[in-house]
Amino acid sequence: MNRSLSRRNLLTTLAAVPAVALLAACSDSGEDAKAADVKPANPSTPAKPATPAAAAAKAPEAQGTVDMAELLKPGALPEKQLGKDDAKVTIVEYASMTCPHCAHFAMTTFPELKTKYIDTGKARYILREFPFDPSAEAGFMLARCAKDNYFPMVDVLFKQQPSWVGVSNTKEALLQISKLAGFTQESFEACLTDQKLLDDVRAVQKRGADEFKVDSTPTFFINGKTYKGAMSIEEMSAIIDPLL
Repeated sequence: MNRSLSRRNLLTTLAAVPAVALLAACSDSGEDAKAADVKPANPSTPAKPATPAAAAAKAPEAQGTVDMAELLKPGALPEKQLGKDDAKVTIVEYASMTCPHCAHFAMTTFPELKTKYIDTGKARYILREFPFDPSAEAGFMLARCAKDNYFPMVDVLFKQQPSWVGVSNTKEALLQISKLAGFTQESFEACLTDQKLLDDVRAVQKRGADEFKVDSTPTFFINGKTYKGAMSIEEMSAIIDPLL
């Protein structure tokens, strides 16, 4: 898929995105992506079933490290964050709206992560856009246009993923979801023809690939350590608890 996609044909493209184009939504399928050194990655590992209480989960092995000061420098778009700035643990997730593993994490792990660590002030969570296709770009653009409802919009799009990803008319499916979130036909089309917003979403993706070697979603950075693939709450707890 062409990363030079312009605002004039993004809506047209969404109207007829073939399902096959989204099969590798959780990894770079060889598209241009303006990051030539990003190599195809295996799809992220699905979250494992909940670990029995009798056997505590073992923390997954980190797959690299990053400089947190560099990671947290401002990018093309304002950060979307939940939690306190002074929390002991910082979690940065790069996700794609069309990635089924990202949706699985959002629905099965994130609610408890939020209750247990974010809402209690122990961790802050930052979500960054890493779209692999035009549909994912559109989803993130709509979430950004929802302003203060960014996270609720992301949540709805993940939960409703089967209804708009890989369908015959993604534009119409997204429009119906967006109307429930308060968009009108006019504001919907205005959002998806905002060239600067599209460029900025792509800039966030490019920076993640170029500077932090993100090549699949979800990718998490937890206090400077890299973890790839959706994790269970038990696995995340095994990583977070020793940092508190």
